[in-house]
Amino acid sequence: MTLQQILYAITISEQGSFNKASEVLYIAQPSLTESMKELEKELQITIFNRSGRGVTLTGDGRDFISYARELYHQYENMMDKYGDNGKRKKKFAVSTQHYSFAVKSFVELVKKLDMDEYEFAIREERTQQIIDDVSSLNSEIGILYLSDFNSTLLSKVLRANHLEFHELIECDAYVYIWKGHPLAQNKSIHFDELAEFPCLSFEQGGSGSMYFAEEILTNFQYPRTIKATDRATMLNLMIGLNGYTLCSGIICEELNGGDYIAIPFEPDDEHPGSKMKIGYISKAHMRLSSVGQLYIDELKKYLNVL
Repeated sequence: MTLQQILYAITISEQGSFNKASEVLYIAQPSLTESMKELEKELQITIFNRSGRGVTLTGDGRDFISYARELYHQYENMMDKYGDNGKRKKKFAVSTQHYSFAVKSFVELVKKLDMDEYEFAIREERTQQIIDDVSSLNSEIGILYLSDFNSTLLSKVLRANHLEFHELIECDAYVYIWKGHPLAQNKSIHFDELAEFPCLSFEQGGSGSMYFAEEILTNFQYPRTIKATDRATMLNLMIGLNGYTLCSGIICEELNGGDYIAIPFEPDDEHPGSKMKIGYISKAHMRLSSVGQLYIDELKKYLNVL
Protein backbone atom coordinates (compact mmCIF):
# COMPACT_ATOMS: atom_id res chain seq x y z
CA MET A 1 0.00 0.00 0.00
CA THR A 2 1.36 3.39 -0.98
CA LEU A 3 0.44 6.97 -0.10
CA GLN A 4 -0.51 7.42 -3.73
CA GLN A 5 -3.05 4.59 -3.47
CA ILE A 6 -4.41 6.11 -0.26
CA LEU A 7 -4.87 9.46 -2.02
CA TYR A 8 -6.57 7.71 -4.95
CA ALA A 9 -9.02 5.93 -2.62
CA ILE A 10 -9.86 9.12 -0.72
CA THR A 11 -10.45 11.03 -3.95
CA ILE A 12 -12.70 8.31 -5.40
CA SER A 13 -14.79 8.31 -2.20
CA GLU A 14 -15.15 12.10 -2.40
CA GLN A 15 -15.98 12.23 -6.11
CA GLY A 16 -18.32 9.21 -6.13
CA SER A 17 -16.95 7.76 -9.34
CA PHE A 18 -13.71 6.52 -10.87
CA ASN A 19 -14.24 8.73 -13.91
CA LYS A 20 -14.51 11.98 -11.94
CA ALA A 21 -11.64 10.96 -9.65
CA SER A 22 -9.40 10.25 -12.65
CA GLU A 23 -10.07 13.79 -13.95
CA VAL A 24 -9.23 15.35 -10.57
CA LEU A 25 -6.10 13.23 -10.19
CA TYR A 26 -4.97 13.64 -13.82
CA ILE A 27 -4.62 9.88 -14.26
CA ALA A 28 -6.10 7.54 -16.84
CA GLN A 29 -9.16 5.73 -15.51
CA PRO A 30 -7.86 2.22 -16.36
CA SER A 31 -4.71 2.94 -14.34
CA LEU A 32 -6.79 4.21 -11.42
CA THR A 33 -9.05 1.16 -11.54
CA GLU A 34 -6.10 -1.21 -11.63
CA SER A 35 -4.44 0.58 -8.71
CA MET A 36 -7.58 0.15 -6.58
CA LYS A 37 -7.90 -3.52 -7.52
CA GLU A 38 -4.33 -4.06 -6.34
CA LEU A 39 -5.06 -2.20 -3.08
CA GLU A 40 -8.19 -4.21 -2.37
CA LYS A 41 -6.34 -7.43 -3.14
CA GLU A 42 -3.50 -6.49 -0.78
CA LEU A 43 -5.89 -5.52 2.03
CA GLN A 44 -8.25 -8.44 1.31
CA ILE A 45 -11.31 -6.19 1.50
CA THR A 46 -13.70 -4.59 -0.97
CA ILE A 47 -13.52 -0.83 -0.57
CA PHE A 48 -16.04 0.25 -3.20
CA ASN A 49 -19.40 -0.99 -4.41
CA ARG A 50 -19.28 -0.41 -8.17
CA SER A 51 -22.34 0.27 -10.33
CA GLY A 52 -23.30 2.10 -13.48
CA ARG A 53 -24.21 5.13 -11.39
CA GLY A 54 -20.82 5.38 -9.72
CA VAL A 55 -19.33 3.96 -6.53
CA THR A 56 -20.27 3.83 -2.87
CA LEU A 57 -18.24 2.71 0.11
CA THR A 58 -18.72 -0.72 1.61
CA GLY A 59 -18.70 -1.17 5.38
CA ASP A 60 -15.02 -2.11 5.24
CA GLY A 61 -14.50 0.78 2.86
CA ARG A 62 -15.92 3.33 5.31
CA ASP A 63 -13.56 2.08 8.01
CA PHE A 64 -10.62 2.12 5.63
CA ILE A 65 -11.31 5.65 4.36
CA SER A 66 -11.59 6.94 7.93
CA TYR A 67 -8.12 5.58 8.74
CA ALA A 68 -6.81 6.64 5.33
CA ARG A 69 -7.89 10.25 5.85
CA GLU A 70 -6.20 10.31 9.24
CA LEU A 71 -2.98 8.87 7.85
CA TYR A 72 -2.92 11.16 4.82
CA HIS A 73 -3.73 14.16 6.99
CA GLN A 74 -0.66 13.41 9.11
CA TYR A 75 1.41 13.02 5.96
CA GLU A 76 0.23 16.42 4.69
CA ASN A 77 1.08 18.01 8.05
CA MET A 78 4.61 16.60 7.81
CA MET A 79 4.99 17.85 4.25
CA ASP A 80 3.69 21.28 5.24
CA LYS A 81 6.34 21.48 7.92
CA TYR A 82 9.29 19.75 6.28
CA GLY A 83 8.60 19.23 2.60
CA ASP A 84 8.89 21.27 -0.55
CA ASN A 85 5.26 21.48 -1.63
CA GLY A 86 5.68 23.42 -4.83
CA LYS A 87 2.28 24.65 -5.96
CA ARG A 88 0.24 22.13 -3.98
CA LYS A 89 -2.45 23.96 -2.00
CA LYS A 90 -2.73 23.20 1.68
CA LYS A 91 -6.24 22.51 3.00
CA PHE A 92 -7.92 23.71 6.17
CA ALA A 93 -11.59 23.31 7.07
CA VAL A 94 -13.79 24.01 10.10
CA SER A 95 -17.31 22.74 10.82
CA THR A 96 -19.31 24.67 13.36
CA GLN A 97 -22.67 25.25 14.92
CA HIS A 98 -24.15 28.62 13.94
CA TYR A 99 -21.73 30.80 15.91
CA SER A 100 -20.81 34.17 14.42
CA PHE A 101 -17.67 34.29 16.57
CA ALA A 102 -16.46 31.08 14.90
CA VAL A 103 -16.88 32.73 11.48
CA LYS A 104 -15.25 35.96 12.67
CA SER A 105 -12.23 34.04 13.98
CA PHE A 106 -12.05 32.19 10.65
CA VAL A 107 -12.03 35.53 8.82
CA GLU A 108 -9.15 36.77 10.96
CA LEU A 109 -7.24 33.55 10.32
CA VAL A 110 -7.63 33.79 6.55
CA LYS A 111 -6.44 37.41 6.61
CA LYS A 112 -3.15 36.26 8.11
CA LEU A 113 -2.46 33.59 5.50
CA ASP A 114 -1.84 33.58 1.77
CA MET A 115 -5.05 32.47 0.07
CA ASP A 116 -3.02 31.45 -2.98
CA GLU A 117 -1.39 28.75 -0.84
CA TYR A 118 -4.49 27.44 0.95
CA GLU A 119 -7.86 25.93 0.17
CA PHE A 120 -10.17 27.05 2.99
CA ALA A 121 -13.63 25.84 3.98
CA ILE A 122 -16.00 26.72 6.81
CA ARG A 123 -19.30 24.90 7.21
CA GLU A 124 -22.21 25.85 9.48
CA GLU A 125 -23.94 22.52 9.97
CA ARG A 126 -26.06 20.28 12.15
CA THR A 127 -24.34 18.91 15.24
CA GLN A 128 -24.18 15.32 13.97
CA GLN A 129 -22.68 16.47 10.68
CA ILE A 130 -20.00 18.42 12.56
CA ILE A 131 -19.06 15.24 14.41
CA ASP A 132 -19.03 13.27 11.15
CA ASP A 133 -16.88 15.90 9.41
CA VAL A 134 -14.19 15.88 12.09
CA SER A 135 -14.33 12.10 12.47
CA SER A 136 -13.68 11.68 8.74
CA LEU A 137 -11.20 14.61 8.69
CA ASN A 138 -13.26 16.53 6.16
CA SER A 139 -12.75 19.23 8.79
CA GLU A 140 -9.84 19.42 11.19
CA ILE A 141 -11.84 21.24 13.88
CA GLY A 142 -15.50 21.32 14.94
CA ILE A 143 -17.12 23.96 17.15
CA LEU A 144 -20.00 22.99 19.46
CA TYR A 145 -21.09 23.10 23.09
CA LEU A 146 -21.80 20.74 25.96
CA SER A 147 -24.23 21.29 28.84
CA ASP A 148 -25.56 19.38 31.85
CA PHE A 149 -28.38 18.16 29.63
CA ASN A 150 -26.49 16.91 26.57
CA SER A 151 -22.98 16.18 27.83
CA THR A 152 -23.53 12.51 28.76
CA LEU A 153 -24.88 11.56 25.34
CA LEU A 154 -22.59 13.77 23.26
CA SER A 155 -19.50 12.70 25.18
CA LYS A 156 -20.39 9.09 24.41
CA VAL A 157 -20.84 9.91 20.72
CA LEU A 158 -17.52 11.75 20.63
CA ARG A 159 -15.66 8.85 22.25
CA ALA A 160 -17.22 6.41 19.79
CA ASN A 161 -15.86 8.56 16.95
CA HIS A 162 -12.41 8.89 18.57
CA LEU A 163 -12.87 12.61 19.15
CA GLU A 164 -11.90 14.87 22.04
CA PHE A 165 -13.72 17.96 23.34
CA HIS A 166 -11.59 20.93 24.40
CA GLU A 167 -13.44 23.57 26.41
CA LEU A 168 -12.86 27.21 25.47
CA ILE A 169 -15.36 29.13 27.58
CA GLU A 170 -18.31 28.58 29.94
CA CYS A 171 -21.40 30.76 29.47
CA ASP A 172 -24.75 31.34 31.16
CA ALA A 173 -27.97 31.18 29.14
CA TYR A 174 -29.14 34.33 27.35
CA VAL A 175 -32.29 35.21 25.42
CA TYR A 176 -31.33 36.41 21.94
CA ILE A 177 -33.83 38.87 20.40
CA TRP A 178 -33.92 41.93 18.16
CA LYS A 179 -33.82 45.45 19.59
CA GLY A 180 -37.46 46.13 18.70
CA HIS A 181 -38.77 43.14 20.66
CA PRO A 182 -41.36 43.90 23.40
CA LEU A 183 -38.94 42.47 26.00
CA ALA A 184 -35.88 44.31 24.72
CA GLN A 185 -35.81 46.73 27.67
CA ASN A 186 -35.80 43.97 30.30
CA LYS A 187 -32.67 43.52 32.39
CA SER A 188 -33.43 39.79 32.51
CA ILE A 189 -36.16 37.54 31.10
CA HIS A 190 -38.13 34.77 32.84
CA PHE A 191 -39.40 31.73 30.96
CA ASP A 192 -43.06 32.68 31.52
CA GLU A 193 -42.48 36.03 29.79
CA LEU A 194 -41.56 34.20 26.60
CA ALA A 195 -44.80 32.21 26.32
CA GLU A 196 -46.47 34.37 23.66
CA PHE A 197 -43.41 34.50 21.40
CA PRO A 198 -42.06 31.73 19.12
CA CYS A 199 -38.93 29.91 20.23
CA LEU A 200 -36.54 29.61 17.28
CA SER A 201 -34.12 26.73 16.88
CA PHE A 202 -31.87 25.26 14.23
CA GLU A 203 -33.29 22.08 12.78
CA GLN A 204 -31.31 18.94 13.66
CA GLY A 205 -33.48 16.05 12.50
CA GLY A 206 -33.15 12.41 13.49
CA SER A 207 -33.86 10.69 16.79
CA GLY A 208 -32.66 12.33 19.97
CA SER A 209 -32.44 15.68 18.16
CA MET A 210 -32.98 17.65 21.38
CA TYR A 211 -29.62 16.36 22.62
CA PHE A 212 -27.95 17.65 19.46
CA ALA A 213 -29.70 21.04 19.58
CA GLU A 214 -27.60 24.18 19.28
CA GLU A 215 -29.79 26.04 21.74
CA ILE A 216 -29.45 25.61 25.48
CA LEU A 217 -32.40 24.60 27.72
CA THR A 218 -33.95 22.39 25.03
CA ASN A 219 -35.47 20.19 27.73
CA PHE A 220 -38.05 22.89 28.51
CA GLN A 221 -41.53 22.68 26.99
CA TYR A 222 -42.01 25.62 24.61
CA PRO A 223 -45.62 26.34 23.56
CA ARG A 224 -44.59 27.91 20.23
CA THR A 225 -41.62 26.78 18.17
CA ILE A 226 -40.21 27.39 14.69
CA LYS A 227 -37.21 25.61 13.21
CA ALA A 228 -34.82 27.09 10.67
CA THR A 229 -31.74 25.82 8.86
CA ASP A 230 -29.59 28.93 8.45
CA ARG A 231 -28.58 31.96 10.47
CA ALA A 232 -29.99 34.58 8.07
CA THR A 233 -33.47 33.06 8.27
CA MET A 234 -33.22 32.86 12.06
CA LEU A 235 -32.45 36.59 12.28
CA ASN A 236 -35.31 37.44 9.90
CA LEU A 237 -37.74 35.45 12.07
CA MET A 238 -36.57 37.35 15.13
CA ILE A 239 -37.61 40.62 13.50
CA GLY A 240 -40.67 39.46 11.57
CA LEU A 241 -42.27 37.39 14.35
CA ASN A 242 -40.59 38.68 17.52
CA GLY A 243 -39.00 35.28 17.82
CA TYR A 244 -36.23 34.45 20.25
CA THR A 245 -33.60 31.84 20.79
CA LEU A 246 -31.52 30.82 23.78
CA CYS A 247 -27.80 31.21 23.36
CA SER A 248 -24.41 31.97 24.91
CA GLY A 249 -24.77 35.73 24.74
CA ILE A 250 -21.68 36.05 22.54
CA ILE A 251 -22.67 38.31 19.65
CA CYS A 252 -20.50 39.45 16.74
CA GLU A 253 -22.08 42.72 15.61
CA GLU A 254 -19.64 42.99 12.71
CA LEU A 255 -21.21 39.92 11.08
CA ASN A 256 -24.77 39.86 12.47
CA GLY A 257 -25.32 43.62 12.57
CA GLY A 258 -26.26 45.80 15.53
CA ASP A 259 -30.00 45.06 15.57
CA TYR A 260 -29.79 42.14 18.01
CA ILE A 261 -29.21 41.87 21.73
CA ALA A 262 -28.73 39.14 24.33
CA ILE A 263 -30.53 39.48 27.67
CA PRO A 264 -29.74 37.20 30.64
CA PHE A 265 -32.19 34.34 31.17
CA GLU A 266 -33.60 34.47 34.71
CA PRO A 267 -33.97 30.94 36.11
CA ASP A 268 -36.58 29.85 38.64
CA ASP A 269 -37.40 26.64 40.49
CA GLU A 270 -39.44 25.26 37.60
CA HIS A 271 -37.04 26.41 34.90
CA PRO A 272 -33.49 26.26 36.28
CA GLY A 273 -30.61 27.73 34.34
CA SER A 274 -27.70 25.85 32.84
CA LYS A 275 -24.15 26.48 31.67
CA MET A 276 -22.90 26.17 28.10
CA LYS A 277 -19.36 24.86 27.73
CA ILE A 278 -18.35 26.01 24.26
CA GLY A 279 -15.30 24.34 22.79
CA TYR A 280 -13.82 22.54 19.84
CA ILE A 281 -13.56 18.89 18.89
CA SER A 282 -10.64 17.27 17.15
CA LYS A 283 -9.30 13.79 16.49
CA ALA A 284 -8.10 12.14 19.70
CA HIS A 285 -4.32 11.82 20.08
CA MET A 286 -3.72 13.89 16.94
CA ARG A 287 -1.87 17.20 17.10
CA LEU A 288 -3.48 20.15 15.38
CA SER A 289 -1.80 21.47 12.27
CA SER A 290 -0.08 24.85 12.51
CA VAL A 291 -3.10 26.46 10.82
CA GLY A 292 -5.49 24.64 13.14
CA GLN A 293 -3.60 26.00 16.14
CA LEU A 294 -3.68 29.50 14.67
CA TYR A 295 -7.46 29.22 14.35
CA ILE A 296 -7.81 28.14 17.98
CA ASP A 297 -5.64 31.12 18.98
CA GLU A 298 -8.00 33.43 17.07
CA LEU A 299 -10.99 31.88 18.86
CA LYS A 300 -9.33 32.37 22.24
CA LYS A 301 -8.44 35.96 21.37
CA TYR A 302 -12.03 36.76 20.38
CA LEU A 303 -13.47 35.02 23.43
CA ASN A 304 -10.83 36.67 25.64
CA VAL A 305 -9.63 33.39 27.10
CA LEU A 306 -5.94 33.62 26.16
